[in-house]
Amino acid sequence: MEEFLTDVKTLRERARENIEKGPVTDAYGADLERVIFVLNQALATELVCVLRYKRHYFTADGLNAQSAADEFLEHASEEQDHADQIAARIQQLGGEPDFNPDTLTGRSHSEYDSSKELEAMIREDLVAERIAIAAYSEIIAWLGDGDTTTRRMLESILAVEEEHAEDMLDLLTGIN
Repeated sequence: MEEFLTDVKTLRERARENIEKGPVTDAYGADLERVIFVLNQALATELVCVLRYKRHYFTADGLNAQSAADEFLEHASEEQDHADQIAARIQQLGGEPDFNPDTLTGRSHSEYDSSKELEAMIREDLVAERIAIAAYSEIIAWLGDGDTTTRRMLESILAVEEEHAEDMLDLLTGIN
């Protein structure tokens, strides 16, 4: 019978090496520095989305504005939750979550938006969700089995981003 697991003695010895790395062991198969860099871009994206949705929530005006505003506020809260998850994972991997507001929009995949018309707000939010979906899909494929914990977290976030895109499409269809 072929053994596929490292023997217990070796596992125990390896666990004691580099103990300051916490959960990152020799079995970690991804480029750790690059993962932290990419996660900080994702963090920036989520934070910009929070700000964009909050702005849209407070400035939405017009006939269909209340239902859209309610959706904007719900999405802002969910994007904040994503940001928190990503920041926690960066910390867990031994990195530093980058919340620097001076570089936030430059690191974000999506853009901030200050549209004044409700339809334009919804369109920009839909575009931002589509950008997030594409970015997370690429990151998930890139991670593969190298970091399954991060990949699963991002898969969960991706599912919510897809729901957000569907919500924005429904809103857009409803006002046209």
